[in-house]
Amino acid sequence: MAVIVKKFGGSSVATPDKIMAVARRVLREKKPDDKIVVVVSAMGDTTDDLISLAKAITDKTYGREMDMLLATGEQVSIALLAMAFVELGHEAVSMTGFQAGFTTNEMFNKAKITGINTDRIWEEFNAGKIVVVAGFQGLTQRGDITTLGRGGSDTTAVAVAAGLKADHCEIYTDVDGIYSSDPRVVPDARRMKEITYNEMLEMARLGAGVMHPRSVELGKHYGMPIHVRSTFTNEPGTFIREEYTMEEKEFVIRGVTHDTNVAKIAVLGVPDQPGIAYKIFSTLAAANIDVDMIVQSVRVMDKHIIDMVFTIAQGDVPQAKKIMEKLNSQMDFSGLKIEENVAKVSVVGAGMLGNPGIAAATFGALADAGINIEVISTSEISISCLIDSSKVKEAVNAIHSRFFPA
Repeated sequence: MAVIVKKFGGSSVATPDKIMAVARRVLREKKPDDKIVVVVSAMGDTTDDLISLAKAITDKTYGREMDMLLATGEQVSIALLAMAFVELGHEAVSMTGFQAGFTTNEMFNKAKITGINTDRIWEEFNAGKIVVVAGFQGLTQRGDITTLGRGGSDTTAVAVAAGLKADHCEIYTDVDGIYSSDPRVVPDARRMKEITYNEMLEMARLGAGVMHPRSVELGKHYGMPIHVRSTFTNEPGTFIREEYTMEEKEFVIRGVTHDTNVAKIAVLGVPDQPGIAYKIFSTLAAANIDVDMIVQSVRVMDKHIIDMVFTIAQGDVPQAKKIMEKLNSQMDFSGLKIEENVAKVSVVGAGMLGNPGIAAATFGALADAGINIEVISTSEISISCLIDSSKVKEAVNAIHSRFFPA
């Protein structure tokens, strides 16, 4: 007997025919004693359609009510998939995230899982049923529905796999694994057989859309290997695990990512005093706004005046703008600039730790392509550059060609 969690994204369940195909695939691969949980996203573009409905009513953000609305998308797909299993001759039951035992904090639209009680799932397993769970959602202690943010179904799948101590966690998508770059942008991108949790987490954080960062964090924390593969083929995909077992470890750089969901905020003429940075970034953190690529530079040395530049997600711009304008009234900046026509390109790889020259090669590739770098940030296994968003495709291909020559 094996306990297996399989997650299918929105494109995999976009139509009734595709839902039936998913049900047939799961049953075809299922061994008699296997216990199966299938986690699904909303059908196709349902989430986008629901967001459009909300925007037709208001431009304001109503966190709780938006989560109440968005959670309905997954309820449609889980019910239809459970019906498909029964139609094909196998008992199944659909469960919302909260019926499946997920509890979260109260941060609407970006909730984090705080616990999972798998008792109900085991009850259904013992009754011989396949359990179909809605991804992307949970319930607060007060009983409010929450959603986990874009890509949250990945997080649901890995969390339920960890909670069940599953043998496998499989993430099915419309691509056949994880590539060295987005194959829609870089035609020569290479599919990886394996990648470590740390590298995948960094790639996901820096824009690779195949996996949600929190799902990778959970996999690493619980030692749950994740297999990313295609819904539409039977070929193996990419394994995310702690260490390499094959020849993949020979690569210094694992991937080149890009993120166009970026805005740059420049706070100009800030007094160079203790507590200024804390005041700015703690206020943004209290509003659940993630900040990245922070750079502080001296503007006037003898007058102790500095400039600060940092990046946030574009969706957080309206709220961040209000916060920064309020802080400006308290702290008297000389200027505040917000730009949304920027993008982040990054190289990721654990191998760069012992290989000098990676930064120089990255900057050289951009220089040869005539692309200016606005901001640079680094970690132990990544280098990120902020550039003009119109140059993204050119930049990613230039960097990829430097590290993955044809």
